Amino acid sequence: MGSSKRRAADNSRGGSSTDHLHTLHQRLKHALSLGTTRVSDDKERKWKCTDLEIQKHVVRSLAAFLDSSSGHASTYRLLKGLFVFNYAAVFDCRTYVLLPLEVGKYESTLLDSLADIVEALVWILHCKSEAIVGMAVNVVVKLVSSNSSMMQLYLTDLINPLSSLLCSNNLEVATSCATALNMVLSNLSVKREKQVWEIVKEAKTLIQIIRIIREFPGVTQPIENFQEMVSLLYTILWQWPPSRYFVWKDTILIKVLEDSHIKSHLSTKVAVLKLCSALALCNKVAKELLGNGETILTMMISCMDVSEPLAVRIEGFRLAQHLVADEQRCIKMTSLCSGPLIKAIIGGMRVWRLGSGKGVNDLVSLLDEACRLALITRWPGEHHNHFWEQGIDKVLLDLLLENFDKQASEHTLTPQAPISIAQQGLDTNFLIALRPYIWEIFGWLAVHCRKDFRPSTDRTELYIDMLITCACLSFVEAICKGCQISENDDTSRSESSSRAVLVMMHSSSTYIASKVRLILSGVLEIKGNECLKRLLYLLDYGSSANNFGSANIPKTVVELVCLICYSGLPEYQKNVTRGDGIRTLVTSIRRCLSNGVCTSRRSFALHFYHNVFYERTCCWMTAEEWEGKDALLFYSLWGLAELVQHSSDTDHSHIKSNLIKTVQEVLDNVSAPGPRWLAANILSYFGVYGFPNKHDKGFGRALEDKEHTDLQLLFANGESVSVHKIILAVQCPSLLPPEQFPQSAKTTDNFLVKDVPRKCCPMLRKEVRFSARVDQQALLKLLDYVYFGYVEAGEDLARKLKTLAKSCNMQPLYLMLCRKIPQWGTPIPSSDFTDALGPLGFQFACVFLCLSLLSDTLIALCQ
Repeated sequence: MGSSKRRAADNSRGGSSTDHLHTLHQRLKHALSLGTTRVSDDKERKWKCTDLEIQKHVVRSLAAFLDSSSGHASTYRLLKGLFVFNYAAVFDCRTYVLLPLEVGKYESTLLDSLADIVEALVWILHCKSEAIVGMAVNVVVKLVSSNSSMMQLYLTDLINPLSSLLCSNNLEVATSCATALNMVLSNLSVKREKQVWEIVKEAKTLIQIIRIIREFPGVTQPIENFQEMVSLLYTILWQWPPSRYFVWKDTILIKVLEDSHIKSHLSTKVAVLKLCSALALCNKVAKELLGNGETILTMMISCMDVSEPLAVRIEGFRLAQHLVADEQRCIKMTSLCSGPLIKAIIGGMRVWRLGSGKGVNDLVSLLDEACRLALITRWPGEHHNHFWEQGIDKVLLDLLLENFDKQASEHTLTPQAPISIAQQGLDTNFLIALRPYIWEIFGWLAVHCRKDFRPSTDRTELYIDMLITCACLSFVEAICKGCQISENDDTSRSESSSRAVLVMMHSSSTYIASKVRLILSGVLEIKGNECLKRLLYLLDYGSSANNFGSANIPKTVVELVCLICYSGLPEYQKNVTRGDGIRTLVTSIRRCLSNGVCTSRRSFALHFYHNVFYERTCCWMTAEEWEGKDALLFYSLWGLAELVQHSSDTDHSHIKSNLIKTVQEVLDNVSAPGPRWLAANILSYFGVYGFPNKHDKGFGRALEDKEHTDLQLLFANGESVSVHKIILAVQCPSLLPPEQFPQSAKTTDNFLVKDVPRKCCPMLRKEVRFSARVDQQALLKLLDYVYFGYVEAGEDLARKLKTLAKSCNMQPLYLMLCRKIPQWGTPIPSSDFTDALGPLGFQFACVFLCLSLLSDTLIALCQ
């Protein structure tokens, strides 16, 4: 009985509230009608009214309506969020329900009402009456903040009048205008950005904002006005790339921002940092910021310090991410402040342990930004040493397992104890959203480790071993999930953990590579073969014609990574190669080459690629990732390379021709270094060493040209071969006469002709004699590689060629003859003659080069 009375009272209050809102709406419509006039004899009506009292009446009516509707919560929400009040009350014995009548019929009514409101506000703002303009601007703020999707149709109408008021002498009005304009620009749909940029330029909004900020130090202004102007400028810079370099070149403005950051309080620091981050979206600006690095980097590092509020630290980390968005900029920054930068990153990643009593959401945001910045580990450099020195192993483990130190002290660490502790810790899902970052960071640290790397203490060894154990357990979990992996957070976690195991197995560090194999074997001891059978089945099923597609690719990539890891364990290699794995992978590669649809890692490893950032950058020619644009192709090739390595001729004899043809197509059609290296590695098992390409014959025709050669290589048996000094100088300088290259000159793969002094040029000789110890056949094959880019050789000759390649320091060829999968990031050997032919290079006389790869036309370059 009591509950029925309460329900009735609630319904009564709801009805009363709705009635009041309806009344306010009618008043608003009446107020709007007072200023509506017919344009000439046309039927169209426009809102035009210079009567100040009517303007006030409209603004007050709209303010009252918005204030009331913002708290309204009837059973049926207002149509599209605003202004529909035609309804019928339908009663039953239990509740009072408001139902819309003919929703479609009233949609046009809503549009008409909103059009009149915006038209009235635009007129009133343009009038700039001091008595009403402040109130009108505040109403605009309320209207835009209603987040009505219908407002999208009218947002652009407000830009011009609001821009004209930014320079108002009434600072409160100017501040409110900046707030309103910021909200208008922030709520725009992407489709309208181009149109709105033209309006912003026409209204000279950017110029006005810059002028106001520049004048700030010399006038007495409330700090809120400065903050709103800076925030508005940030919104423009974020959305419209053409504005960035224009703002950056205003040195007075930049100086004001730098000074205000030093002198001001929290909100201003955050606003200025966000503005700098938006500027750094432009590659040109970012490079110049780093070029004049002391001021910006000092400010950035200080903002990331543990003594700063969380909001300031978060923006400091975001600015750093924008500044180190590519390898060259990372090298530049770490050369200037590697130690302080890594210390700040480690401090940010430790915030969870030190942040008791603080807001959880802010702590997680800071952790996320610190982990994103720690992904600079994907590039080699001195900063890796700083990460290890700062205890990155312990930091990562603390983010992975909540109470490891306590558990470790309570358990006797038997051989099985680490696996048990790790599994229990992973099952708690502690900070699970950060796991993709943890695996990514740890994986890159392993990739770029020195060969002789070893943990410095027993405790460090324990932490590294536990991280490896957790990665291996997550690897097994990824296999067990199988078909359940979809394009969500599970994909990132499964892909990142299994990939971490893969790159650790191929780490240049002997310690890490051997340790991960040992631990993975232990984790797989119980159900390893069962998981392998499931894995092979899923791969075969996924590669079939009916299931091959972009929707299944993230799952297939995880399965491929797991298969490659299995191939690295001796106890499973026979089971892997006995199946149809090679045929499955060849089929997968052929489909990748033929379907023309590439699925890059960026599309599903969302933790690694900040998509919004990449969408907003400008003036930035992104270098192709080492693994290329097609993740499925890359891992299929890696898997095939592993399987071919551990199989016998009989395992792939039935598809040998198809396999070689498929791999050759990769070299012909794929430009990314990673896939090309893997394809070359596969071909090395079939007697082909290098990068054969039907589109690029290298300098092959030049080798046949005897007329324009300038050096003879004489063998002990009297036979000779004519070559070109300039080609040898760039491709294999060790074959040139020793006196041309003084001891100070480098003769490595990175040899640059400009490094050789000009005074050496007169000492060039016409011939080089070899002793009988030099194998003539091997040397001729080496020249084939120099001129054609690849060489074919049987096993006996390949062994001799390997010795010669090592002596001549031709590392790429030596690597292929050893049949080693290259380290991550290894570049494809190139023939760059820029320095050789330029004013700093050798002054070779009558040097003929193949400058057009398409026509192989030789043109003479005379002294």
